Amino acid sequence: MKNLIRICLVIILLFLLGFTLQAQDQPFAKLEKNRNVQAKGLIHQLNTTKDTLILKSDKIINSLYTINKTYTRELDFEIDSTAYKLPLNKLTKGKHVVVARQSPMQIVFVVVILKDMPEKDTEPIVTVEPTKVVFTTNQ
Repeated sequence: MKNLIRICLVIILLFLLGFTLQAQDQPFAKLEKNRNVQAKGLIHQLNTTKDTLILKSDKIINSLYTINKTYTRELDFEIDSTAYKLPLNKLTKGKHVVVARQSPMQIVFVVVILKDMPEKDTEPIVTVEPTKVVFTTNQ
């Protein structure tokens, strides 16, 4: 009887372990950040689901373009804002060099798209205006 209980526990644990291993899916994209000291003014990161590139800066980002593995520009945008969100499903699978222009600098970093995303999940490219918070004291 004890052996039957142990075997059942082992089978249940193996089932749960196999289920959790299948739940860990490969991320959609990987970001290789620019670590240069002069590029610290541009915050570039991926969102939690790793399907959108988020750019924030204290200076205005003039434009953004990407160069793919065949050395052609895949995306080219005029931004003129301090914050920007780029859905990465607009890019093809593979390595992309992203160039963000901030006068007079050009900040370069790499985004690697690991898998294709279905077209039904596309959303429009949006420029985000940051909100300003003002603290006041009531007297």
